[in-house]
Amino acid sequence: MSTEPPETAEDAEKPGTPAEGAQVSEAEAELAAQRLERERIERRRAERQEPIEAGAKLSGTAADLLAAVRAVESGEKPAATVFEEAAPAPRRPSPEPVGRAPAVVPGPVAPAAEAVEEVREVLVQGGAPEGIAVQAAEVGADVLRADPWQLLRVPGVRPEQADGFARALLGAGAGPDDERRGRAVTVWLLEQAALAGHTALETAALVVALERQGVPEAEKAVQNAISEGDVLVFQDAVGEAGDDEEDEERPVRVLVGLERYALAEESLADGLGRLINSVTERGAEWERAAASAEGPAGELIRAVAGHGLVLHTGGEASLAEPAALVAAARGVGLRVWAVAHGPVGRARFAALVGGEDTGVVTVAGLLSGAEGPGRDADGALDVDLLVVLDAPQLDVETAALLTESLPDGARLVLAGDPGVLWSVGAGRVFADLLAARVCPQIASRRPDPGPLGELVSGIGVGELNQVAAPGKEVVIVPVRDAGEAVHRAVQLVVDSVPRAIGVPVEETQVITPGHGGAVGTRALNAALKERLNPGPGRFGGFDPGDRIAYSPAPGRTLPGRVASADAEGLHLECGGEEIVVPRERVESAVRHGWALTAHQAVGCRWPAVVVVLPGDAAQVLSRPWVYTAFSRADRHLSVVHGVEQALPRAVAEVPAKPRTTRLPFLLAPQVPPVAEA
Repeated sequence: MSTEPPETAEDAEKPGTPAEGAQVSEAEAELAAQRLERERIERRRAERQEPIEAGAKLSGTAADLLAAVRAVESGEKPAATVFEEAAPAPRRPSPEPVGRAPAVVPGPVAPAAEAVEEVREVLVQGGAPEGIAVQAAEVGADVLRADPWQLLRVPGVRPEQADGFARALLGAGAGPDDERRGRAVTVWLLEQAALAGHTALETAALVVALERQGVPEAEKAVQNAISEGDVLVFQDAVGEAGDDEEDEERPVRVLVGLERYALAEESLADGLGRLINSVTERGAEWERAAASAEGPAGELIRAVAGHGLVLHTGGEASLAEPAALVAAARGVGLRVWAVAHGPVGRARFAALVGGEDTGVVTVAGLLSGAEGPGRDADGALDVDLLVVLDAPQLDVETAALLTESLPDGARLVLAGDPGVLWSVGAGRVFADLLAARVCPQIASRRPDPGPLGELVSGIGVGELNQVAAPGKEVVIVPVRDAGEAVHRAVQLVVDSVPRAIGVPVEETQVITPGHGGAVGTRALNAALKERLNPGPGRFGGFDPGDRIAYSPAPGRTLPGRVASADAEGLHLECGGEEIVVPRERVESAVRHGWALTAHQAVGCRWPAVVVVLPGDAAQVLSRPWVYTAFSRADRHLSVVHGVEQALPRAVAEVPAKPRTTRLPFLLAPQVPPVAEA
């Protein structure tokens, strides 16, 4: 049985777990902070008392689902509570910052050797690989014996594999109509939906997905999962209420989701509503900042002076405006910090505001306490203004952590380019807030310069234009097949771009749609390593000097290089930081990085970029993917083009894949929409 998940064009990295007490990167520290925050949210949920009134009539499947929930609420069936009102909870205290050094975070407690051995025996009995025993130990041997489909809780296991495991343990009793299978597959499908960005699914879509997995009574399986507390159900009103809202029967959509993402989305909505509603006056410092605001950044500064939440949109050139905001706020004595998603983004913005010691930190460093301001007695960050860069990368859990960390009266600015790919994690926070119109939105008028800026701006509005490129800023290289695509990509990186453009090999990045296939990152990285840094790969396939992509946490990719390797692990240099990856984590957390996917490249820019579009990429291209890949180049873009008319068609006709989220609905009762100017 293989436990590797199927690849997609935009698959996320799924790293392993750091060893206890190991020196880890900032992003790993963020995972520990997220675990603590989820514990806080769970405590908050336990304090809730009153159900939310539905206010709508349901029928059919929706009525059945609601009846199941009411049975839970009445005590007829045991389950987790649903439809409850949140009570305020104290903020979680956080440790004081310890400077720029990487945080040392204890890893999760390893399962006992006896538990691992018990699970290994069950796995062998069921024909599953012994190699997943440590992960399966978190499920437990007794649980797996009683319900073999709980093997789906192990990352990478698919339903057909769990079915084989169940048949080996249960024999003829392991049929497709087993209630345990229906519940387990329901949870698994919601986990897969979260990997695709959804925080919940409409019940009809979930039922269809269950039927595709061979669940005979799919609606009943959903009801059972709700009744047992495996999932939560929500009914959200659709459309705007009229003047006689109490008398109006508004349509609703019935959603099913996992508690983890439901709580994060609720926490985020509460935190954003609190920030928006807690700013009652500017204060003397903000009055001075607004009075002195001028130039292109003036509109942003004045908006932030009077509002708790402001969205700022624009391309790379527009970063000058948040930089001016940071300088203006700091100039009147306000406590200001800017947050980037990685060391590359931090360095890029720090250069705009005046160097490394200008209050620019990483998300992971801020949440872990390794960077940034201290916290007050209630655990809130000591800030008056927090500026979050590359905001489209925010998943719902990280956004909730950041928002809940801000004190009343603080300002939050989310800045980013709405045209790029959304977060790898669940949610579409930035896009949801733009659509909800609950706060001022400042659109920068600064276009990115030159032919590349013109090309990318056109893509953003659905047009793939030919642009004049007198300095070879944009070059199209047609290819006929996969072999030629790999050959030309290597030739561009190794010879053509350094010779004709003057950009050295180490400053040229290859971007391709996926990891697998004849022209995926694996194939391209193998070809580039052979040309640029051949070696035996004695340490997990890596040699000193290899370019790598380090993924310390899901959705986080840090480009870097292998510095050395020893018994301690693989020593990396990522954005000026030294990171040691333990030997047992190298295979799961490190890939070669001469070639990346567009999702891995978000938040970074290089002097030269080679985008490879083989013929089999036509089905996975979209406008956000093309926009993201092409906009990673500062000086030069080469496109290895093998998709013919699929490229302009993707730009013109294929928007971002929709994601089902609840954030706009949750925000609506807390803050009215901002009227358009």
